[in-house]
Amino acid sequence: MTKVTATPAFKNDAEGADARPMTNGKLAGRPQGVILLAGSCMPVLAATLITPVLPSMSEYFADTPGAATLVPLLIGIPALVVAILAPFAGSIVDRFNRRTILLVGLVLYALVGTMPLYLDSLYAIAASRLAVGVAEAAIITCCTTLLGDYFSGQRRNRYFGLQAVVTALAATVFFALGGALGATGWRTPFWVYAGSLIIFAFMIPLISQPIGNAHSTSQRAGLPPIPWARIAGPCIVAVFGGVVFYAVIVQLSYVLTGIGVSATAIIGLASAVASLATAAGAISFRRLARLQAKRLLPLGFTLAAIGLVVIWIAGSSFALVLVGAIVASAGTGILLPTMLTGAVAGLSFEERGRGTGLWQSAFFLGQFLSPLAVLALTGITGALQPALGVLGIVSLVIAAVIFAALRNRSTSDFLK
Repeated sequence: MTKVTATPAFKNDAEGADARPMTNGKLAGRPQGVILLAGSCMPVLAATLITPVLPSMSEYFADTPGAATLVPLLIGIPALVVAILAPFAGSIVDRFNRRTILLVGLVLYALVGTMPLYLDSLYAIAASRLAVGVAEAAIITCCTTLLGDYFSGQRRNRYFGLQAVVTALAATVFFALGGALGATGWRTPFWVYAGSLIIFAFMIPLISQPIGNAHSTSQRAGLPPIPWARIAGPCIVAVFGGVVFYAVIVQLSYVLTGIGVSATAIIGLASAVASLATAAGAISFRRLARLQAKRLLPLGFTLAAIGLVVIWIAGSSFALVLVGAIVASAGTGILLPTMLTGAVAGLSFEERGRGTGLWQSAFFLGQFLSPLAVLALTGITGALQPALGVLGIVSLVIAAVIFAALRNRSTSDFLK
């Protein structure tokens, strides 16, 4: 990438070789990092905000055929769409202007995300959720790709770690916000989707197209092939990582209900504590990054395995269930930035959008498959806690396989 010697726009934040130039000749700094992290929260909002009002929606649409199945799927529909579209979004991002695609995605997110405010058909609402997934694919692919474009080395690790921290904390906030707004009616939380327009307004002056994309149309048309040898492994790991990552997030409230905890406040507090543990694990990534992916991936999966097994053996003990959730969440907090950094490290500018899109596709596929996998294991084991225990054992096997596969492999480009 061509080096530009322009004076940094944000001297305190952009000094050093880890910040990269934008097309305006300035180096990216904290304002760009912060607004891209804020944009990264949009998919989390879609997955958590309306969860508290799903029972109210089920009651409202009780006379609609298939409502009992379709209403819960409103949470997973956007994730499935992201899983399908993210690779195509990545290819588009590599060929065209990243900034423009991101801004369009934010506007579309607000338009389709607020449609349930006035739609009276459950099927129309489900269609709007499909469109939300399209916007999410553009937003998360562009935000993650731009973080990789703007920063490198330790600063990139820092922002990828912060991405996991911020999204984990955002999940806690959105759960609480959805519950509070839902008290006035199941439609009210959908107003929050318009918040993407605030992020849009800040991105207009702050986000510029990275300098590495200043190619002619003919050059963009001749992109290098996707480096499958480098990206296939991280994508496979991301599917399993997505299943494990969302197991505690989705299932903890059901586990607590199953052991007799009925107070919504206690369930919410436990979920918040688990989310904070995820954030703590992600925060630790910045200091643990020098251990490299070949050690951090097995560590994250192992901690998740231990936590899930503790939930299994906890029985009706609330304290043990909470301990298991904390340990598992800390492990998945380490996993997320490790998987992402391992996937993006070493990709060139012309490869980064497609590589990021493929990784996001794999991770969101894991998110969609997570409740289905737990449901299948519950059918085999006969109960939810043993099902999570079996998932923990599978996670431990994955950790061992990754350790054996990467033990003798150099990952020196992890911090580059």
